[in-house]
Amino acid sequence: MAKIIIKTPEQIDGIRKSSKLAGQALEYIAPFVKEGVSTEFLDEKIVEFIRDNGAIAATLGYGGYPKSCCISLNEVICHGIPSKNTILKNGDILNIDVTTILNGYYGDTSRMYTVGEVSPKAAELIEVTKHCLALGIDQVKPGNYFGNIGFVINRYAKSKGFSVVYEFCGHGVGVDFHEEPQVDHTSRRNTGPIMKPGMTFTIEPMINEGRAGAVIDKADKWTARTIDGKLSAQFEHTILITETGYEVLTDVIGEY
Repeated sequence: MAKIIIKTPEQIDGIRKSSKLAGQALEYIAPFVKEGVSTEFLDEKIVEFIRDNGAIAATLGYGGYPKSCCISLNEVICHGIPSKNTILKNGDILNIDVTTILNGYYGDTSRMYTVGEVSPKAAELIEVTKHCLALGIDQVKPGNYFGNIGFVINRYAKSKGFSVVYEFCGHGVGVDFHEEPQVDHTSRRNTGPIMKPGMTFTIEPMINEGRAGAVIDKADKWTARTIDGKLSAQFEHTILITETGYEVLTDVIGEY
């Protein structure tokens, strides 16, 4: 099994800068998320912003993925491919997922956006998902088990009547796009690797309105949708374990 990389101070500095840029990209795109806009337009604006800041998008060409970010709309859980034919309409909810490579270092983050007036159930799903991420982040400290992240996320989501996607997970990130460890969002208490200072990874719970399963689009082999057509939401941050707790590297608005 591959080891979890303990980053050096130099690597942490590079990851911190790339993560900050990824977070800034999500803030930059917010005013453009509105009715009548295509998801391809949003992708192009993000590409322009990242390029203007001296970075590139990690997703473009990764495993054959054709775009520079993932935009997942309504029942799409993750890996939604931006398209000129996908036009935002009133009531839509969407996740935009951005991973930057700046000077060789990776920063990975995503958040939810709404278009116009969304349903009460959609608003509740988004709020619960955001709180799931916060609960997971609160588990990050030296000496804790990685499994406790997923344990608290799953317990809370279920208590609110939602389900947690188990087919996708968080992951180590920083010097590569996907590193060890795998960060599951449905875990048993006190399981998995032990957290140590210098580890960097994502927590990215995907919470479904209905059943937890996913189905992958047979045509594009990327788009993952809920199996019952109900809504899905996701929030993601890149986290650094410090000597005393954590630093949320992609948080550029001071939420954590």
